[in-house]
Parts: sequence; C-alpha cells; structure tokens
Amino acid sequence: MIDLNTIYEAHARIKDVIVETPFTHAPRLSQESGCDVYLKNENLQVTGAFKIRGAYNKIASLSDSERSRGVIAASAGNHAQGVAMAAQIFGTRALIVMPESTPLTKINGVSYYGAEVILAGGNYDEAYAYAACYGNDHGMVFVHPFADEAVMAGQGTIAVEMIEAMDDLDAIVIPVGGGGLISGMASAIKALAPHICVIGVGAAGAPAMRESFEAKTAIDSTSVRTIADGIAVRDTSPITLSHILESVDEFVSVDDEEIANAILFLLERQKLVVEGAGAVGVAALLHHKLEHLRDKKVGVVLSGGNMDVTLLSIIIEKGLIKSGRKMKLTVTLIDKPGALMKLTEMLQGLNANIVHIDYDRTSTTLAYGDANVMIHLETKGSAHQEQIRALLKEYHYLSSEEH
Repeated sequence: MIDLNTIYEAHARIKDVIVETPFTHAPRLSQESGCDVYLKNENLQVTGAFKIRGAYNKIASLSDSERSRGVIAASAGNHAQGVAMAAQIFGTRALIVMPESTPLTKINGVSYYGAEVILAGGNYDEAYAYAACYGNDHGMVFVHPFADEAVMAGQGTIAVEMIEAMDDLDAIVIPVGGGGLISGMASAIKALAPHICVIGVGAAGAPAMRESFEAKTAIDSTSVRTIADGIAVRDTSPITLSHILESVDEFVSVDDEEIANAILFLLERQKLVVEGAGAVGVAALLHHKLEHLRDKKVGVVLSGGNMDVTLLSIIIEKGLIKSGRKMKLTVTLIDKPGALMKLTEMLQGLNANIVHIDYDRTSTTLAYGDANVMIHLETKGSAHQEQIRALLKEYHYLSSEEH
C-alpha cells in the first residue's frame, strides 16, 4: 500500500491548488438504491476532475532540474488537464499526447492551460506508447496517469477528505480505469478506517482490470469500447494491480447503457454534470450491482465532469425516448390535401406536442398515392403513448415506431 504519511504529505502539498470538493448526501439516489448514499463531487474539482491532485503532487515532487526538461503525459483528457495546469503553475513546458478520438472539450481544456497537444493512436494505450517514446527521445519527464507513487498518493487525498468528513461509512465505491485512483484511495482507507469496504467499478467495455482482479494476475484486453473514455484502459498495470489486490475488497462492472442511465439520473435528479467514467459508481448502485450494501452508508466518488456535450445530447435524447417523454413515429397517409391536417388535429386532441415533422412521398417502399410522415412528439409517459398508438390503430393508420 501507499504509505499514509506519503498521502498526508501530498495533501499538504496540494491543498492550496485544489478545491476540497463537497461530500454531500444524495436523497434521491439513496431512495433508488436502498443505500444511504453520499457523493464526493470531484466533478467540481479544478480542471473538472480529480486528476489535478496526482498530477500536481508529481510535478511538485520533481527537482528544478527535472522540471526544466519539461514534462510529457498521455491521457484521454482529465490527467492531461491536471498535468497542463500543474506545469503552468511551475512555469514548466508540458506536452500532452491524446488519442485521436478525444472529445474537443478535453483538447480545448488542455490548450487553455498552455500545454502543447499531439493527437496519436486510437486509444489511451497507443497514445501512451507514442508519448513514452517521444519523451525518451527528447529528454522530457514522463508523468504517468496512474502507475506512479506520487500520482497515486495525490489521488489518495480524496479518501482522507471523505473519512475526515464521515468516518462511519460502510463502503466507498470508486471508478477504476488504470487503477491509480483506487490504489491511492484504498491505501488511505485501509490505513485510516480498515472496516470500510473498498469497491471498484469498471466499464464492461474495458474489462482488463476486472479480469485481472479476478484472476489475480495482469491480463490485457485486445480492444476497448465504452462511453466512459476516462477509464477506457486496454492494458493492466502490474503496479496498480498489486495495490488493488492488496487493498480492494470487490470489483464490479457496468455497461454503457447503465452508465448512460446514471449520467442522465445525475443530471436530472442531482443537477450534476458527470462524465461516463465519473458515473460508474452511481450506475452500479442504480442497477443493483451492490445489493449487499442495502441500508448501508455508502460514499461514491464522482471522479470527473468533463462531459462531451455531443455525447450528452445523445444520452438525453435516448433517455427521453426510453422514459416515454419522447416518441418517434412514421405514419403512412394517403397523399391528398387535408390528410396531414387531420392527423395533426388528432394528435393535438391528445395533447401530444409535435416538435419535428418530415414528409416523404418518394420512397420506393410506398404505394403510389401514399406518403410517409415522420413525426417526433413530446409525450407524458408510457400511458400517454399507448393512447396515441390506440388512436392511430382506431383510425386505421399504418404506423411504425423508432426506438
């Protein structure tokens, strides 16, 4: 485990740079999950994620000579912003290598702090290989996002704050990608309050660390695919795995559908913008992956809030459809004056609000003299949608529904 004194030293080192983020009760989530849930809002941290803690602690620990060489890092975004901000504070050159698929919001976040950005590779691991080679060739100091004791110690300060605020927690639920966050936090938890159960949550689309935890040996994945880009790590670090095997009690996974539901829940019910990686702990509770914690006092780390707005808009749109608040229909009409008006008047009579409408009379699947009308409706739940379907059937409209 990371030595507790090392974590305390990191906390003293970073305290004037970071925000001691809120650790607050979540009544709606508690009701939904059956647990007494408290959220550690690292999505409200400086740079929008916990990574500034470890990045700053690492760069602050370097000698003046090392900082003068410049620092380099590989990251999907949050570690990148942490390194960029820390380097800016110390007046050190920073170069960040990011996967080519990195959302623009995270690229802009890095550039804001004055760091240079190189896009390379299809995922974190390929970006990491590029950065390691580039840093070695140019004599720069590599700041690893997780497999580094100074970085892990910085992340462990989150657990110190949580336990100082509430030492009677039964469990703490922590997102896991490369494992630096949970390694640092679990070390602090087991030193300060060993009765607390430490639970890691990973993305099902990035299974390497979960499989390694279960097998008790490092296993790499051939590929990763998840909306939780902050924990989309393909290969397992033996360094962080050793800490996890020593200090972590359980490990569960959630899929993209469950992560998306958690993001939408946090947005609607908690008024919090949380990215996919940050929402996995909430997803595990909402989807009853941790039923043994029912009636227990549980802390959950929301590790970041740097959400790609394009992805967020898709999650919201799909969520509205799944919850019965939006409906997409294609209705076949006889293509003659008044036919469309009759349909819209019927929908108006049921208080269904039309937000988009499109008209197609040229599809090769249509009979001559027919037209397809594609309608997007705002509705008031599944019962309301059943009324709409029943009315269309009553008046013999041919319709299909998009899900």
